[in-house]
Amino acid sequence: MANEVKSTEAKAKVDRKSKKVVKKSDKGGKSSFAPDFAKATTGKKATEDIGAKKKVAPRKFGHGKKYLAVLPKVDKNKFYPAIEAIQLVKETSPVKFDATVELHMQMGLDPKKSEQNIRSTVTLPAGTGKTLKILVLAEAGDAEKAKKAGADFAGLEDMIEKISKGWLGFDVVIATPAVMPQIGKLGQTLGTKGLMPNPKAGTVTTDVAKAVEEFKKGKVEFRLDKDAIIHMGIGKVSFTAENLLANLNIILGAVRAAKPGSSKGTYIKRLSLASTMGPGVKIDPGSI
Repeated sequence: MANEVKSTEAKAKVDRKSKKVVKKSDKGGKSSFAPDFAKATTGKKATEDIGAKKKVAPRKFGHGKKYLAVLPKVDKNKFYPAIEAIQLVKETSPVKFDATVELHMQMGLDPKKSEQNIRSTVTLPAGTGKTLKILVLAEAGDAEKAKKAGADFAGLEDMIEKISKGWLGFDVVIATPAVMPQIGKLGQTLGTKGLMPNPKAGTVTTDVAKAVEEFKKGKVEFRLDKDAIIHMGIGKVSFTAENLLANLNIILGAVRAAKPGSSKGTYIKRLSLASTMGPGVKIDPGSI
C-alpha cells in the first residue's frame, strides 16, 4: 500500500512538472517537449502533412479569338511568294490598330563569333510608318544644328542628367564622337535598351544634322541577336503591298551586303512575315 501511495505521489509530481513546462512554453520559453515535437515532424508522413499545399494549376496563355479566326487562312507548311505573303499578312492582322509588319530572318551565322555579329543600317524607301523621337547628345553648336534638322531633343549635360534619373522618352540616340566619353556612364541604361550610340548603327557621327534627317526619313538599324535571328519592322499594315515589298527588297539587299567573309553555308536560312500579334507567314526565299 505504501508503495502505491509513493507511486501515486510521484506521478502527481510529474504531472505538475509537465503542466509547468507546457505553461512556460506557452509564454515563449523552451519546452522540454520541443525536441520530441521536432522529431515527430521530421518523419515522412509528418513532413508530407506539413508541406502539403494546394497545388495551383499553371496559368495557360493562348491566342485570342481574333487570332484563331484568321489562323486557318495561313498554311503553316507552305512557303509563299513574297508579294502573296505580304497580302496574306495584311489580311490576317487580328488587331484594330495599324499594326507593324515584322520581318524575321533566321541566319546561318554564329552570334558567338564577333566577326559574324552583323549590325548595320538601311533606309526604307516607303518609310517605317512610325514617328521616331530622336535625341542628340552634343555640344551647344551641334545640338542647335540637330534641332534645326528636326531632332526632338538635343543637349548634353542636362540630357545626361535626365537619362541617369530614368528618362527614356526617345527612340534613337545620336551623338558626336567628341562626347562619347561623357556618355559612357549611361552604358548600363542605354545599352540594355539597344539605344547606345554606335558607329555601325550610324548614330555616332560628326554630321548630326544629316543623321537626324536620315532617321526621320526611314533609316533603320538591323542586327543579329543571340539566337542568330534578325527582327525588324518593314512598315505598317496600312501600307500598300507594293510599298511593303519595296522595303523588304531593300532590307534583304542590305543584309546580303553585310554578309561576313567567314560565313559558311546558307546565309539566310528562313524568312517569315507577321503583323503585330498576327500569325507568321513563311516566305519562299527564291521569290525575292
